[in-house]
Amino acid sequence: DPPKYEFKYGIEDPNTGDAKNQYEVRDGDVVKGQYSLVDADGSLRTVEYTSDPHHGFRAVVHKSGQESVAYGH
Repeated sequence: DPPKYEFKYGIEDPNTGDAKNQYEVRDGDVVKGQYSLVDADGSLRTVEYTSDPHHGFRAVVHKSGQESVAYGH
């Protein structure tokens, strides 16, 4: 059987200011996911990513108040 999984988690700790979450799903050779975190400057950074044999790893980074940036190889 091809590998298959799905997971997600989230953390919000007001004592440390740690706030982040992640979600990922894999179906065979295709992985899709997203994670977000609060940067030190208080802005929210969200990364959406995919990986597959045809396109490799690709990610789009969103930062609150800024234009999105795409990465890949």
